[in-house]
Amino acid sequence: MKRKIGALEKVEADLSYQGDFITQYGQYEAQREIFLEAPSSATDNGIISFRDLIDLISHVADCYPAITKQFPEDLITILNLHHEQLEPELREKVVGSLVLLRRKEILDSPSKCLRALLYQKCISDLRNSDSKTTNHRLNRTFQTVLYNLLTSDRSSSKGLWAVKITRELWRRQIWTDTKAVEIMKEASLADNEKVVGGGIRFFLGGDKEREELDDESSNEDAIDMGRIKHQMGINKKTKKKVRHLENAVATVKRKERKKKQPHCLNFSALHLLHDPQGFAETLFSKHLQNSKSKLNLEQKLLVLQLVSRLVGLHKLTIMSLYSYFIKYLTPRQPSVTSFLASLAQATHNLVPPDVLEPLVLKIANEFVSEAAATEVASAGLNAIREICVRQPLAMNDTLLQDLVMYRKSKDKGVMMAAKGLLGLYREVGPDMLKKRDRGKDAAMGLRSGVRKVQRFGEEAVGEIEGLELLEKWKEEERQKKLLAQEPRGETGLVGAESRGDEEDDGDGWEVDDDPDSESGGWQDVSSDENATGPNDDDKGAKKKQKLVNTSSEEDKPERDDEEDKENLLQAAIEASAEKISTLATTRILTPADLAKLQELRLAASVSKALPAAQRKRATAAHQAALNRHRDDPLTAAEIEGLASLSRKSTKEERVAVAKEGKTDRDEVRKSTTTKRKEKKKEQGKSTTNREKARKKNFMMTLGKAKGKQKQSLVDRGKTLRAHKERGKRGGKRGNKG
Repeated sequence: MKRKIGALEKVEADLSYQGDFITQYGQYEAQREIFLEAPSSATDNGIISFRDLIDLISHVADCYPAITKQFPEDLITILNLHHEQLEPELREKVVGSLVLLRRKEILDSPSKCLRALLYQKCISDLRNSDSKTTNHRLNRTFQTVLYNLLTSDRSSSKGLWAVKITRELWRRQIWTDTKAVEIMKEASLADNEKVVGGGIRFFLGGDKEREELDDESSNEDAIDMGRIKHQMGINKKTKKKVRHLENAVATVKRKERKKKQPHCLNFSALHLLHDPQGFAETLFSKHLQNSKSKLNLEQKLLVLQLVSRLVGLHKLTIMSLYSYFIKYLTPRQPSVTSFLASLAQATHNLVPPDVLEPLVLKIANEFVSEAAATEVASAGLNAIREICVRQPLAMNDTLLQDLVMYRKSKDKGVMMAAKGLLGLYREVGPDMLKKRDRGKDAAMGLRSGVRKVQRFGEEAVGEIEGLELLEKWKEEERQKKLLAQEPRGETGLVGAESRGDEEDDGDGWEVDDDPDSESGGWQDVSSDENATGPNDDDKGAKKKQKLVNTSSEEDKPERDDEEDKENLLQAAIEASAEKISTLATTRILTPADLAKLQELRLAASVSKALPAAQRKRATAAHQAALNRHRDDPLTAAEIEGLASLSRKSTKEERVAVAKEGKTDRDEVRKSTTTKRKEKKKEQGKSTTNREKARKKNFMMTLGKAKGKQKQSLVDRGKTLRAHKERGKRGGKRGNKG
């Protein structure tokens, strides 16, 4: 009854005020026409009255729907056509009125153009507010609005606005704090499939997008100031060219200032998570374990990749995750390489080997067999290797020896994958291999005790690998500088003195400061000591040692060369273990030192005894391993990498490879002059007059040649003298001062 009475009162009110509303609406239409004719020249009073009329009509538009039918379209037209000329308060009032009409369900949905306009305005306003200094107040307010937008209704698609805005601002490095990561974390836990997909893709590829944008901005076409100044010197000066030069100078100075600014630390979004363990468990239980989840296989794979990256990066423990993989580890499973890559990513040295051993055995039984295709076998071996790199204890002796036997396979992909697994366990677990498979270095290291199997949960001692190489290189560089600073005549003398000092210091003898030794008196010695001095004792000992050696050589067989090498290697290992570098504790290593350290490690890791081609390949492979960061994801393409060697290439692929090689050969065969000309042509630089004359049409040069033939000796002398004077001046324009 109360509702009926309220509705009747509303109808009576509408009828009683309808005439006044029509009058106000007519004034609004008149003000709108005046404003649309000249939006930039509107007066302050006109703007205020127009703003008040928009506010009034938007509040009572639901009472007169027939009259205000065109009102929302008028506001959208004003925003689309004149958003740049609108006064800020008027623009805010128009947008607020549209939001109010949307809440009253008068406006169904904003048009696509309007949504794009609002999105661009949000991004540009936030970017402009943070251009000089970070506007923390505005950022916090905006982030709170987006966070509440996601958490208020998790099943609504309006959370896509929060995902798009946050991802774009993260890509532009405007938002780089934990609040933005928390917004995307809530998006990943939403119930709407599109919102979940946007949040998951942010964590998997948001940092890569930011790095690509940074590389694009840094790799912009550099301005050639020399070329611009050269053109200004030889061409006619105009105001346009002067302005172009000034703009170029300003751009170069701005880039230089940007380079000198301190570089901010951009942490990965995965590192800024507040509770990665809880986030990973919630993702796994809500989207993967839940049978009522609406995600398809592709979206579930994205969630699985994110969970596995979190587990591997933060070394989390989710035991139910590994049993989830078992039903997907079959060659007939779609996107099985993505599942293998996710399993390898979720492995770390704190995962119990008992949990991983059934998975490794399942991969070996399903993928690696004589009946399996070569691509399947190589992908399986590669996946097993990636798992064992992160947890070597997941492999047992029997299975390892069976898998290593595939190194004799005729297929190249399978053979290389098996050799990779063999090389891994020569480094991390040589005692699990047979003696004939260990190799020389692994056998010697195992015998000397240098290579030990790491136990479960054991962490390596924190040290800088190859620091002694950097210390040795620094010492050599120091010696070179000292020798370069010494005069030529004193080099040999100083070197001899330094060598003599080193010999004196290296004897190991210490002389006691005894006051009795300074008296210079005689000392009583026995006749035996006088007869045989220390030198005579040494000579006698050497003779006896020589006799013993000759007799032993006659009686005993010769020693094996391999034993001598093993003893020498063991002695070198013990000596290097005893010598501890103090470089890291005595000085701070600069980025240049770290780069040189990586270069020295790379040079020391490659055997110098290898042929040149093999050494180059080994160096490239080791460099790729060093460039691989712990945070980098493992993709399905890396699991399938060796499988591509098993597949025979088609004729089109072979022709394309041959053409690429031919292009490279033609590039190598070009002369230096040809390369210089092409480089000048690409840069837009001009050629010399002699080069231009060679390309000139013969009929154009015929008259000049005939004229030269008709010249007299006097005219020819004048021409040569003028040419000489012109060369002294620097050409016709006198460029030499």
